Amino acid sequence: MTTTPWKAEPLTFGHGPRVLEIFLEPTCPFCVKTFSKLDALLEAAGEGRLTVKLRLQSQPWHMFSGVITRCIIAASTLPDGREMAKKVFAAVGDHRMEFEFEGHARGPNMDATPNDIIARIESYSGVPLKAAFDQQGLETEIKWHAKYARQNGIHVSPTFMIDGLIAPKMSSGDTIEQWIAEIGLD
Repeated sequence: MTTTPWKAEPLTFGHGPRVLEIFLEPTCPFCVKTFSKLDALLEAAGEGRLTVKLRLQSQPWHMFSGVITRCIIAASTLPDGREMAKKVFAAVGDHRMEFEFEGHARGPNMDATPNDIIARIESYSGVPLKAAFDQQGLETEIKWHAKYARQNGIHVSPTFMIDGLIAPKMSSGDTIEQWIAEIGLD
């Protein structure tokens, strides 16, 4: 177990006055769809007008959700952590079915171990996760994401929050233009 000090880099992109927080589960198809639009959203809105904060929302019916969430947070502790975490999330999304169960309860992943999942993520993302995953105290950061979601009444993902208020009209199926209008940046 690694005992060197670590710091999780916030998963924050852009630096504008409007704040969009998005609560995502890494293997949820709707969350993957949402995540894949974030760069385009920031480009269209302008990084100086919008801040996007990713919040991880682990969900127990996605069986490896906890392991994958820990991988993303572990990646955020590495050098250039925010970008490493983004690479891990993207790799999981690009190969989503290799991290999911058929019908949430069966299929080839029944024989997969957490070490198998970490190795797959490392292979797809190019991010060395094994040591970072084992960092003592990493669960503190993971628990922060869970507590923050609960404190804001968020139980499912994706959920969108604009300047601290849940935006129930926003969904993964919306266009970038619809998101920008809902955020109030059009």
